Amino acid sequence: MPTVRRLAHELLERQGLTTIFGNPGSNELPFLAELPESFRYVLGLHEGAVVGMADGYAQATGRPVLVNLHAASGTGNGMGALTNAVSSRTPLVVVAGQQVRPAIGVEANLAIPDPSALLRPLVGWAGEPACAEDVPRALAQAIFEADLQRKPTYLSVPYDDWAAEAGDNAAAVLGRGVRRAGVPDEDQARWLAEQVGAARNPALVLGGDIDSIGRFDDAVRLAEALDAPVWAAPSLFRLPFPNRHPLFRGVLPAGIAPISAAFEGHDLVLVLGAPVFRYHEYVPGSYLPEGTRLLQVTEDASAAARAPMGEAVVADPGAVIDLLLKVVDAPAARPTSYTTPPEARSGEHGRLHPEQVFAALRDVQPEDTSYVVESTSTNSSWWRQMDLRRQGSYYFPAGGGLGFGLPASVGVALGRPDRPVVGVIGDGSANYGITALWTAAQERVPVTIVLLRNGTYGALRWFSGVLGVPDAPGLDIPGLDFTRIAEGYGVAARQVGGVDELRAALAEDHDGPRLLQVDTVPTAPNA
Repeated sequence: MPTVRRLAHELLERQGLTTIFGNPGSNELPFLAELPESFRYVLGLHEGAVVGMADGYAQATGRPVLVNLHAASGTGNGMGALTNAVSSRTPLVVVAGQQVRPAIGVEANLAIPDPSALLRPLVGWAGEPACAEDVPRALAQAIFEADLQRKPTYLSVPYDDWAAEAGDNAAAVLGRGVRRAGVPDEDQARWLAEQVGAARNPALVLGGDIDSIGRFDDAVRLAEALDAPVWAAPSLFRLPFPNRHPLFRGVLPAGIAPISAAFEGHDLVLVLGAPVFRYHEYVPGSYLPEGTRLLQVTEDASAAARAPMGEAVVADPGAVIDLLLKVVDAPAARPTSYTTPPEARSGEHGRLHPEQVFAALRDVQPEDTSYVVESTSTNSSWWRQMDLRRQGSYYFPAGGGLGFGLPASVGVALGRPDRPVVGVIGDGSANYGITALWTAAQERVPVTIVLLRNGTYGALRWFSGVLGVPDAPGLDIPGLDFTRIAEGYGVAARQVGGVDELRAALAEDHDGPRLLQVDTVPTAPNA
């Protein structure tokens, strides 16, 4: 009779979860024993970096990914990074070790008395098998729940379970498959088409899910067919629409009043693949202008249920895009004239303006480059200068937890080796996931990290002004040299001065990871 471990490994292989991101401890070693040669274990030096790398990898591949963490302590270290994965609806399957069953009740060291409670309500599902024979079924549930909900799941497994016999019925789980079908029925389809068709001046709001599900180009076709302006939903984790397309109006500001003002004059706002809405800065006002209706289409039933206004249809946004493309009167195909970025602003005192850095990236990097961005204070500069026209061009930590950028850059590069990957990372956020550089070096990942060093937490400094606390301590971080840190982890690194030197450095060939440190002037997210 096979062991629980053998069945679990076979289940993971059949479900395509053969790349494991982890930082194991003693409780996890029995699971990793006899790991088949077809598996790949990507080691991270801190659990936050492990989860960030897995997040980037899962987003880049579009598939669930297994994350291996150590008991409660390791899980706790990774929970900050999990908040970003939750906001990005990333299907991570987190499996953590538990003490042997006889030691749980007495709360021996490394035991988690109530492991499900540790992660709830953050993850979409959490559990611990009631007995060893239930481990394969519970693991399958964790995989299917992550895929169906597009949300991380969590499974705690006592480490003595892995060597136990699986039981006569446990192998039945190997042949299982769970599929999603979220197409509107005939009545819903008719109603959706009528609502959009009757709108005099519709507007579109697209969420990161549109890019995640591979509907970037279809969203462009729909917007052009409707001749409707397009906004990206606030707290954007993926770019769902070309940012220099003439119909694009930018990312919605994350406040109630400014979002309402943006919709002034539109009788219908159609939201596809996004919550309604993820506000941040509290700017009160009416949710919608007078005379404006909102219609939300999302696969996330929870997002539909908690929205404070409008009507919602829980369905696959991609299927709704297909439906609408069949019924709207599309104009004749015409060439799209993309807008031109303005001239980049200049820095001072020997430091570049972030716009100069982004203009260099735009001009030198290939058009299919994937950018992982974690430099919040340069947000406005980023959108002023970049020209992103491809699916999978942009990844951002929508949950607001620092430490996503460096690890996710490594994960995206591992998941999409066919595309160039650049991480645009601020010096404040880089410290939270710095150990990912070691993994990049060990795996020889050809990722470029552009490290923007301004010596301060720029976004936090801006927010201190918004909140009226300009004298808050702890906003500056002088004295950091990431070139020396990167070299210590085995990553080639250099300090880059002027624009010409930056452009020349970006154009150089490289077959492994590299870090380019650029000193920049401080900027605000909205300036």
